[in-house]
Amino acid sequence: MNIFRLAGDVCHLVAIIILFIKIWRTKSCAGISGKSQLLFALVFTTRYLDLFTSFISIYNTVMKVVFLSLAYATVYMIYMRLRSTYDSESDSFRVEFLLVPVAGLSFLENYAFTPLEILWTFSIYLESVAILPQLFMITKTGEAESITTHYLFFLGLYRALYLANWVWRYHTEGFFDQIAVVSGVVQTIFYCDFFYLYVTRVLRGSGKMSLPMPV
Repeated sequence: MNIFRLAGDVCHLVAIIILFIKIWRTKSCAGISGKSQLLFALVFTTRYLDLFTSFISIYNTVMKVVFLSLAYATVYMIYMRLRSTYDSESDSFRVEFLLVPVAGLSFLENYAFTPLEILWTFSIYLESVAILPQLFMITKTGEAESITTHYLFFLGLYRALYLANWVWRYHTEGFFDQIAVVSGVVQTIFYCDFFYLYVTRVLRGSGKMSLPMPV
């Protein structure tokens, strides 16, 4: 554990809490991609199966349980309790275009051809693209509420800090996880344009972040 990973975990947790509190307080999931939240729930489920097979630390176990609980609570709020506020027409990204290639790649590129390892690899690849339905939805509607952009900012910051974590571990431990690093770089790239818009528009006082409408 180093400061970059700890800060990354905190940012990840803050992002998820921001989103859940937003839904809970406003009693609305408008502007939120249910498909992205389903993908993230799938990410946590396939990654944290080791909860039943191994124990690393209390911190590790607690964080995994919290992430799983909040992910499924968010999905429940979107698709069941507040379904009437969910904009399914705008949340139209074809997730099969993500799931099929990711599943295939996880069978081809992994560290061990075992069920748990393949599922862990699947979760890493899927996390790198799970935010795309949300970004697509924002682009389609043309704007995003500030609270939603704060959620995305902390998610992106979490990935950037994890990149720093991997650099630190490589220099101090000689550790290099090719699958995690490459997937993390891909995911961070997806956030680059958003980071620019977040800093130039949201942090300068605009209540919503407007984006160019797709042609």
